[in-house]
Amino acid sequence: MRFWLNMGIDGFRVDAIPYLFEREGTNCENLPETHAYLKRMRKMIDDEFPGRVLLAEACQLPHQVREYFGDSDEFQMGFHFPVMPRIYMSIKAANSTNLKEIMAETPEIPESCQWVTFLRNHDELTLEMVSKAERKWMWEQYAPDARMRINLGIRRRLAPLMDNDRRKIELAHSMLLTLPGSPILYYGDEINMGDDIELSDRNGVRTPMQWDSTLPHAGFSTAERTYAPVIKSASYGPHRVNVRDAERDPSSFYHILRFMIGQRRKHSAFGFGNFQWLECGDVSLACWIRSYGVDTVCVVHNLSADHKQARIELNMSSQQQDSPLSSCCQDILTGARFPIESDGSVRLSLEPYQFYWLDCSTWYLHGF
Repeated sequence: MRFWLNMGIDGFRVDAIPYLFEREGTNCENLPETHAYLKRMRKMIDDEFPGRVLLAEACQLPHQVREYFGDSDEFQMGFHFPVMPRIYMSIKAANSTNLKEIMAETPEIPESCQWVTFLRNHDELTLEMVSKAERKWMWEQYAPDARMRINLGIRRRLAPLMDNDRRKIELAHSMLLTLPGSPILYYGDEINMGDDIELSDRNGVRTPMQWDSTLPHAGFSTAERTYAPVIKSASYGPHRVNVRDAERDPSSFYHILRFMIGQRRKHSAFGFGNFQWLECGDVSLACWIRSYGVDTVCVVHNLSADHKQARIELNMSSQQQDSPLSSCCQDILTGARFPIESDGSVRLSLEPYQFYWLDCSTWYLHGF
């Protein structure tokens, strides 16, 4: 580790950390000696290379991953694997119940630690953290062709999983960017790259980045041959999907995502804030509050292909209701303003797969 730290790297993503040590007569998972070693490793890094980060890759339930934060003396960050498939489940089923349940099962972590969330990565979309029935349903919905499956997961990229539907892709990213945790984006997802299920193993989601439309390697390499070929499909080939065209098109998803990230950075509630799920009487809506100090954002997602009328109760106190500053909230993505009614609720009309990030920072909510 010292070799790479001396080279200047910012930190390590530690793979399959629950199985770091082996012991006869056990399944080698989550052993005490693993935690003892991690504490030594963290102390060495803090003492000799302060400011570097350790990220735990433990494909486990949240209460199990919690152990790898220790008392702020093991990992600073840990992947939240179970939330990822539940975002896909919520959108496909137009039902937020599973996502709500896993968030309720997510424990508090030390203040100096953070969850890490993602929609896709370089491996399969793992279904290890769902039930057998849910896994079967996910395969049926998202991987009907057996070539799309690998291990206990799905070897497809985000855009094909979302039917290349910009509304669904933006919706999924809105959920990623507003749930607790530091979001990680997989290369190519910012331009809606596709996959190649004809390639073996996990290589179908590891094709060269499509920088431009030039042949043969889309600006990725000048070599005669690359390890994996560039995607050649009519819908996702570099003649249709590449960085250069996305940068030139102000309406591209690339620019929409950059704008969403920019707005997220303006609100500390997303990075540091408390999380509270809001009940709104319709499982096809996913609503939550993020709050940090006076910075409070109410997030509302329509998971369905139907128009929805929503009434969101913000639980304001009588003092807040009487305040002239509490008359409305504003969508930080579009600038649209919505009145807060006398009972402390907001009424919204949502198009299919539409979402709002409502800035409610001019008043306080109970419990924050």
